[in-house]
Amino acid sequence: MTEEVIRILVVDDSALYRQLVRNVLRDVPGVEVVGAAGSGQEALDQIELLAPDLITLDVNMPGINGIEVLRQLRKRSCATKAIMLSGFTAQGAQVTTDALLEGAFDFILKPAGANAEANRTALLAALSEKIQAYRSSHARRAPKRSTSPAASPTAGMGRLPASRTTADAPFEVVVVGTSTGGPVALRQILPQLPGDLPVPILVVQHMPPQYTHSLAQRLNEASQIEVVEACEGMTLEAGWAFIAPGGRQMKIARRGGRLAIQLTDDPPEHSCRPSVDYLFRSAAEVLSGKVLAIVLTGMGRDGTEGCRLLKNRGATVVAQHPEGCVVYGMPKAVADEQLADHVLPLESIAEFVIRQVRSKRKMGR
Repeated sequence: MTEEVIRILVVDDSALYRQLVRNVLRDVPGVEVVGAAGSGQEALDQIELLAPDLITLDVNMPGINGIEVLRQLRKRSCATKAIMLSGFTAQGAQVTTDALLEGAFDFILKPAGANAEANRTALLAALSEKIQAYRSSHARRAPKRSTSPAASPTAGMGRLPASRTTADAPFEVVVVGTSTGGPVALRQILPQLPGDLPVPILVVQHMPPQYTHSLAQRLNEASQIEVVEACEGMTLEAGWAFIAPGGRQMKIARRGGRLAIQLTDDPPEHSCRPSVDYLFRSAAEVLSGKVLAIVLTGMGRDGTEGCRLLKNRGATVVAQHPEGCVVYGMPKAVADEQLADHVLPLESIAEFVIRQVRSKRKMGR
């Protein structure tokens, strides 16, 4: 069966970079470059005329920048999705984070080395990966929520036996793993949580250095809980959310009788650092079943084995329902392995967290 052709518009104020991206996209199977635009306004005009599936969108452009293009697309209820092209700078990280929160599909760091061929190869690999993720998400047809246990928001998924003591014990932490589409999902969940939430939250969002700091800042501005990029040795406090820093692995450790953050330079897992499995594994080792684990939208399987360990120790696992996922990869792997106790729509997850955490606290008294 022939793959559907993905139609792409290239948007960048640099004519040289527009040509580079166009040349690279010629080597991506199943892609047709339908045009190019050198400004935000030209991009909006071309999108209205050509209706591309995807645009590669420069973050910083004079006049109407990439953020405003995204806002206009949302106002127009346009189906076209954007892959942002960002520079590896603090300013680029902040603007790109804003773009992701405005609904950009994903982003790519612009290669900046002196070797032109190496830059081209890196850009080709990155674009191929993001386009394939878009293709998978676009082709997916979400199941109706009532058709199977895995699709039911409250369905039990065959929990492995756990001791009553572990099952009834209050949660000590909530751990969250996500990738593509994660910033928007986190922006919906975290601002709904009350400032007096009686547990800390630890989040792994697949992002490079600087970007996780920008994400934490933006989420903190919108939330009642405190949202910070995690630092080595931070004590886990109730009502705080700690986002793993890009480029580091994050684990939970006990120090002086208290739970704390430990950051390491351990190798990537699933090509990711931070890795969801790495965090979840530490939660299972330190806290056994006293953990509520949530796997949100994202590519790949990171988090699946960590959920398996947590389930074996009596923890509760939640996977995001496919209908709200930008990419139904990570939560699908968890659900397919029968590891999810609940498969929930994104809009229900914050309320579920509040209810579960508080009810467990009452039971544990």
